[in-house]
Amino acid sequence: MSVDDDALLRRHGLHVTAQRLAVLRAVSDRRHSTADDIYAVVRAEIGAISRQSVYNAFAVLTDKGLLRRIQPAGSPARYEDRVADNHHHLICRTCSRMVDVDCAVGYTPCLTAADDSGYEIDEAEVIYWGRCPECVAVTSVSSDGRKRKRSVRHQLNITALDPEQPTSRATSHQKETTMKEKDPRV
Repeated sequence: MSVDDDALLRRHGLHVTAQRLAVLRAVSDRRHSTADDIYAVVRAEIGAISRQSVYNAFAVLTDKGLLRRIQPAGSPARYEDRVADNHHHLICRTCSRMVDVDCAVGYTPCLTAADDSGYEIDEAEVIYWGRCPECVAVTSVSSDGRKRKRSVRHQLNITALDPEQPTSRATSHQKETTMKEKDPRV
C-alpha cells in the first residue's frame, strides 16, 4: 500500500480500501485504460474482486475528482489520474492509442465559449482524431505510387493491457476494436 494513496483517499473523505487503492494504482500505471482493462489488472493484483466493485471505485474516485472519465465517440469510457490541469487527448483511429495533448492556449480559454447560453461552464473536452506514428508507418507507398500495407505484424502485436508487461504512461497502446469500426464519422 502506498502511504500517499492512503492519505489522498483520506484527504478526500474516503475510506481506504484495497479495491480503491488497487484501482488508483492501475489507472496511474495504465492511463487511458478501459474499465475492463483496469478490472483485469486489479483482479490480478488483489485476487477476487467483482467487476461491479471496480465500477463502484471508479464512480467514487471520479466523483471526488481523483480520476477523470473520458468517453470518446464510439469507444468505451477510459480513465486517467491526470486531473489537475487542462489537457486534451489525441486518439489513433487505427489502434485506439490515446495520448495526452497539452492545451495550446492555456487553462481558461477552452472554458470560454463564444456563447455560453447562460451556462456556468466548468469543463471542456477536446479530442483530436488521427493516426499514431506507428500506424502511419505501417502504410507505405509502393513504386507505382499505390498505398500498401508494409506489415500486418504491427496490427497484430499492439500491446493489450497485459499486467506483466511494463508500459509507459505516454505510449501504452490500447487493444480494442479499431476506431474505424466504432466511430460512425469514419
